[in-house]
Amino acid sequence: MMKSVFVLADKAWAGSNLIYKWQKSLGNYIAVGGQDNSVKIFDRHGHKSTELNLPGRCVGMDWDKDGDILAVIAAKSSSIYLWDASVNKTSQIDSSMRDQMSFVLWSKTGPVLAVGTVKGNLLIYNQQTSRKIPVLGKHTKKITCGCWSTQNLLALGSEDSTLSISNHEGDTIRQTTLRGEPAEIYFSVMKTDERSAQGESTVSVSVDKKILMLFNVNDPENRIELTFQRRYGNIVSYRWYGDGYILIGFSHGYFVVISTHIREIGEELYQAHNHKDSLNSVAISVALNKAASCGDNSIKIHELSELKEISNIFRLEDETKGLDQLSWTDDGQLLAVSTQKGTLHVFLTKLPLLCDSFGTRLAYLTSLLEVTVSNQVEGETPVTIELEVEPTFIAVGPYHLAVGMNNRAWFYALVDQEPGFHKLKHIEYLGTIASMCLNSDYAAALFEGKVQLHMIEDKDHEERKQMKLFPDDDRKGRILCHALTADFLYYGTDSGNVVCVFVEDWETVSSYSHPVGVRKVFPDLNGTRVVFIDDKNNGFLLSPANTTDSCFELPNFSPTITGVLWDNWHADRGVFVAYDSDKVYTYALHKTTIYGPRVVLVGTTTIFSQKPLLLYNGELTCQTSSGKTSEVALSTHSFLQQSNSTTTDSPTALKQALMLKRFHEALILCKSGGTEADWAELGKACLLHMEVNLAIQVYRMSGNVGMVLSLQNIQGTEDMNLLAGHLAMFLGDYNLAQDLYLSSNCPVAALEMRRDLLHWDSALMLAKRLAEDQIPFISKEYAVHLEFIGDYVNALAHYEKGMTHNNKFQDHDEACQAGVARMSIRMGDIRRGATQAIQHPSRILKKECGAILESMKQFSEAAQLYEKGQYYDKAASVYIRCKNWAKVGELLPHVSSPKIHLQFAKAKEADGKYKDAAQAYESAKDWDNVIRVLLDHLNNPEDAVRIVRETQSIDGAKMVARFFLRLNDYGYAIRFLVLSHCNDEAFQLAQQHGQMEVYADVIGSEARQEDFQSIALYFEGEKKHLLAGKFFQKCGQYSRALKHFLKCPNTEDNLAVEMAIETVGQAKDSSLTSQLIDYLMGERDGIPKDAKYLFRLYMALQQYREAARTAIIIAREEQCAGNYRNAHDVLFSMYTELQAQKIKIPAEMATNLMILHSYLLVKVYVKRGDHLKGARMLIRVSNNISKFAAHVVPILTSAVIECHRAGLKNSAFSFAAMLMRPEYRNEIDPKYRKKIEAMVRRPDTSELEEETTPCPFCGFQLPQNELLCISCKNNLPYCIATGRHMLKEDWSVCPHCEFPALYSQFILLLETETVCPMCSQPLSVNQVKRISDISKYLQTEELEQ
Repeated sequence: MMKSVFVLADKAWAGSNLIYKWQKSLGNYIAVGGQDNSVKIFDRHGHKSTELNLPGRCVGMDWDKDGDILAVIAAKSSSIYLWDASVNKTSQIDSSMRDQMSFVLWSKTGPVLAVGTVKGNLLIYNQQTSRKIPVLGKHTKKITCGCWSTQNLLALGSEDSTLSISNHEGDTIRQTTLRGEPAEIYFSVMKTDERSAQGESTVSVSVDKKILMLFNVNDPENRIELTFQRRYGNIVSYRWYGDGYILIGFSHGYFVVISTHIREIGEELYQAHNHKDSLNSVAISVALNKAASCGDNSIKIHELSELKEISNIFRLEDETKGLDQLSWTDDGQLLAVSTQKGTLHVFLTKLPLLCDSFGTRLAYLTSLLEVTVSNQVEGETPVTIELEVEPTFIAVGPYHLAVGMNNRAWFYALVDQEPGFHKLKHIEYLGTIASMCLNSDYAAALFEGKVQLHMIEDKDHEERKQMKLFPDDDRKGRILCHALTADFLYYGTDSGNVVCVFVEDWETVSSYSHPVGVRKVFPDLNGTRVVFIDDKNNGFLLSPANTTDSCFELPNFSPTITGVLWDNWHADRGVFVAYDSDKVYTYALHKTTIYGPRVVLVGTTTIFSQKPLLLYNGELTCQTSSGKTSEVALSTHSFLQQSNSTTTDSPTALKQALMLKRFHEALILCKSGGTEADWAELGKACLLHMEVNLAIQVYRMSGNVGMVLSLQNIQGTEDMNLLAGHLAMFLGDYNLAQDLYLSSNCPVAALEMRRDLLHWDSALMLAKRLAEDQIPFISKEYAVHLEFIGDYVNALAHYEKGMTHNNKFQDHDEACQAGVARMSIRMGDIRRGATQAIQHPSRILKKECGAILESMKQFSEAAQLYEKGQYYDKAASVYIRCKNWAKVGELLPHVSSPKIHLQFAKAKEADGKYKDAAQAYESAKDWDNVIRVLLDHLNNPEDAVRIVRETQSIDGAKMVARFFLRLNDYGYAIRFLVLSHCNDEAFQLAQQHGQMEVYADVIGSEARQEDFQSIALYFEGEKKHLLAGKFFQKCGQYSRALKHFLKCPNTEDNLAVEMAIETVGQAKDSSLTSQLIDYLMGERDGIPKDAKYLFRLYMALQQYREAARTAIIIAREEQCAGNYRNAHDVLFSMYTELQAQKIKIPAEMATNLMILHSYLLVKVYVKRGDHLKGARMLIRVSNNISKFAAHVVPILTSAVIECHRAGLKNSAFSFAAMLMRPEYRNEIDPKYRKKIEAMVRRPDTSELEEETTPCPFCGFQLPQNELLCISCKNNLPYCIATGRHMLKEDWSVCPHCEFPALYSQFILLLETETVCPMCSQPLSVNQVKRISDISKYLQTEELEQ
């Protein structure tokens, strides 16, 4: 910031260079001398304060160290002129020297003035004592420059090219000759590794404008001379700063910084070509930590901490002739620049940080005499107010602004009309105002330990009533700070009182006593809470309205903190920041938590040289030294930016949101990508802050069902302590939960919690206070716990305490008695324990006590208890341990454990009681030992053999085999050797004793190929062809097997041929097949074999079409022979085989099977007496009578009789007529002949109409027993139960052969029959199911037909 404050231009100065000096320390005045014979003195706003008239032109001036007195010297005069700023008075001192003055300088330490003359003389004048010390001949020529050190040494430079150092009396200490004319001289401290305690011991001087020379006061001959690049030009000016650095300005516009550290000397740390043509002056402000240079027509300002940063460039466009000298006030607020034209510009470079806020309204200094009032939050336009004086304080209220200095204050009303304000009045107070506060109606000013509260705008000129002083009694201490809210005045005193006054009636509402003085108070917007800082720099939060927890110390409160701001955002009540010069600390008040109210430090934000003014929703408005405001977003509210953007540093953002109780934002953060841990954190925070409804929502979203249910149970609890107790318990802080429960209206909850947590100690203590009736139950639970951890003494005591002796709690008492029993045994009181256990009804207790006693090696008592508890296995094993065999024997019938039976058996065998031993071994399922005892001791092979057969024991089989060998019973021996897998021994034995058939029989199909081969070779040698063939077949030597089978004599014919067929079927070898077919056709011996063998061969070879043809031939032969059932079975088996192989069934086979089946059904229905169904089937059979040649007459006779009975008179007549043919007539059974003849003689042609039902394919109505549809020409599937054609809606199948049947008829048939009429497999009614989807059956029928 650089703002022009004023410009001084006097006609008399035009075209000359000005001499000017700022008042030291205060900077309130600037003295300016031009080419006219006067020095004009102006205040800091550019108003002329006074003028000194001189006899000649001003040649030098200087202010003393405090800025009280200005000394001026003029040409053509040997006097010194002094002007006293405090009383505005001029005086003159005669130097009593004959020559003109050329140089004037005040000491840095005291009221001592040094004046040099044109001829090289020196005068030292003490202003306090008025003593003058003239020193003649200090130099031989004009004294041009000089400097005082802090040790009060005076260095002077003269045109005679010498430099002298004198003390404050004027005595020369050192003198040295230079290579040229000296210019600026300074005392300073060179930068060294170790600090010497000599103070300012280095002198620097610019020589001949080319060399910068440094030397030690005490050693002027040992010099350091620094020369610079020629392109820089001459040294114009230089300044020391910091830790031994020198800033040098050169005439060609260069700006250079060097270090005087001995190791860095001569190195340039920084160099810039600041001005194009020329540089006139450099200046440094320690207060601002800035450096300035001027040249051409511009000023450049650098930060000393970072020289590359140019903080400002200011151009003076109308200064065409260029600039001259630069000078800063000590406080760095104002910078003066004189120009070659003879004008003086003064700039504001630093504003005092003066500001105030009320709610969201701000007032801040924007220039030395200008205040801006703004309210960005409400969107008001800023109002700028010009002031009459430079203020030292500002106060703003909702409708007013007050500014002032010393004891005066000016009030302005803020209005809506242009220009936005009007001046109200100005008030003088009784003392210098330290600070002031406003609200809508009142102003409160603090001065000299008192606060004056008064109306701002007097309604009815009663001045006295409008004003009151606090405190009303001096003994109450001095007020150090105060603050005003809409309704309350707060003030803090040096005796530690924080007082709240209600403004309306000016009465004290509350007063809080603090042990030490209170330096600052900061109430929130409503005045319900106040933060104060005490003399020990600690911060506290006070809630005057809350009586219980009214005051807490703020955590981690930095001692450097100077102020506090409350957040003005409506929802952020309870958030405030404390700030010091470079940090802002965010605090949040958690009003309702399970721990009660508390304040937490949320985090810190760094700010630089700005003063916080207003906090609004995490945004801090600060005043900067440039008179503007800047916005700083607090790092603790970073989640507000993040909830809008996508990337989040979730954990910290979430932590901040939770610490600031911004649950809504936290929920959004979790939804946008929270981890499980984040959700848990949010849930925990909701519990901590007692936000039950929100917690339910959070836990529901994160899927924690248990927590949701638990929280729903406590929802709506009105007692806050009880609710907080529940929540503390959920958070695992049980001690807190207990305290909260106990202070709630339901203290028993604490007891319930301790019981649930198994904290029995605490539970017992609580029960004594809250619920004595619960003590026995808790004692019992505690005893169980103590027993578990092995504290038996206390467990026994608690079990005894747990007895209620109340029948209502019988189970509980029994559990306690059981505990007493167990503990008594544990404690060594075995008799008491065992007695109690035996008397107790529980079996399990007897087992537990038994186990304890067993572990204590008390076997007989343990066994007794086990026996009483009916744990017979346990009892027996313990009795065995104490060798009580008699008892073991008694218990054995109840014992199931094989181990115990085995132990008992061994004991009995050792005693020689083999029968008991065998029995016990059998109970233990130790079969080998049973067999051993049966064979070795009891000579009982029958049982041994039975056991081997039942158990397939290999070792047992070996033993039995050995036993039979001893008896020379080789057959049995071989059997048992095979059972024990000793095949080789068995084979040898069989070979030796001619028992190979037994061996072969026993070995069965289990053996290996080698075994079969060896048996086959044996039988081949013995010429037993059938057996040889059988075993060759088993070992896969099919041709040898066939050779033997065909050699068999005819007695064994059938078996041999069948085995030959099986062999050929397995071999699948065409040569073997043709050999066998030749044999069967009788090619070898001229005797053709039965056709059934050929059929079997084709089946074995899977040549189903040939087999089918053969089957039809066989069936025909069987049929001719009258074996209808055989014929039916052959056709049926062939039919199912073809169906399984998905081969088309020949029509002839299907028809024959249907007719034969119809014939078989006749017998069923005649036997059942169902004449109509029998007659219909007989009609079908009789129409194909040629197929039943062997029984024509009986079949026709039956047909006549059945048809007659069923009322089918016409059919009966037609078959009777057939019987009357000569070839049949004589064969009719005499019983029926007459009747039949009579039927033919007197024909009755009445006939029962056959019912019609729909075709299952096309739905055409057909007679029930018709199997060919005349509409769709399909052969229809027939019912195996009735022979009728099938119906779609009455379809079922036999589960074995899958032939169809009418469901309703099949069920009726199965009421008397137990097998399927087609496949003869056993069948019951509930195996048959009605089928709704019959499409697959209709397709297959089509395929087959």
